Amino acid sequence: MNRIEKTFKQDPAFVGYITAGHKGLDYSLKAALALIDGGVNILEIGVPFSDPVADGPVIQNSSSHSLRNGTNIFNVLELIKNIRSRTEAPIILFSYFNPILQADKKDIYHLAKESGVDGILIVDLPLEESELHIKKCKDSSIAPIFIIAPSTETERIKLIDKSGSGFLYYACRSGTTGMRNSLPLGFAQKMEHIKKETRLPVVAGFGISTKDDAREVLKYADGFVIGSFFVNAMENGVSHEELKKLAKGIAPRPTIID
Repeated sequence: MNRIEKTFKQDPAFVGYITAGHKGLDYSLKAALALIDGGVNILEIGVPFSDPVADGPVIQNSSSHSLRNGTNIFNVLELIKNIRSRTEAPIILFSYFNPILQADKKDIYHLAKESGVDGILIVDLPLEESELHIKKCKDSSIAPIFIIAPSTETERIKLIDKSGSGFLYYACRSGTTGMRNSLPLGFAQKMEHIKKETRLPVVAGFGISTKDDAREVLKYADGFVIGSFFVNAMENGVSHEELKKLAKGIAPRPTIID
């Protein structure tokens, strides 16, 4: 049983996202560990990209800062290697396809596995174009993780579920990432439908930023993703101890803070 499977067997998934290199790679390392100490049990480490079309202003801004700091996908894998040496929490490499495609000239999938990556989620790679990506993931014992949306039709949900592994990421609202005040209308009904059609665990993201939202999501899903909320806090200069407390305030189970 791999790390992702073990996590879903033990607890609901609390997935925490950071953009690698935002505020510097050393800050990113400490931020990732702070989130884990605060109750995050799956890390999503974002590769900065110049045109992150699925992301709202908060994560777009963090990507821009990271790129100006000189971060590239190889720096990100070195960061992940450092995180992996300190935790057994699953780590998901979150990227657009262009950085993966360019870096594959240097066998990026093998390097990712060596660094401690458990899954790769590519935001803008459609299922129809993903055959080689899936093969390379599976050859490297990495889970190819896919996204489904409110508009994804039932038959396509089944195809994506069959092709992926690890979990399905449900982007629970149209548009881009960002903090919202509530879950979208029809969330419960949509999640109940998705769960009937899938074998993989389903985590919901896009706009979840409070403990109340997380609790509501977990009535129907196997986990939730917090991204913009943490990235915005980091942009505002929170300390790592404060970041840990923010995560603890959302975590579905109490977490001991030293």
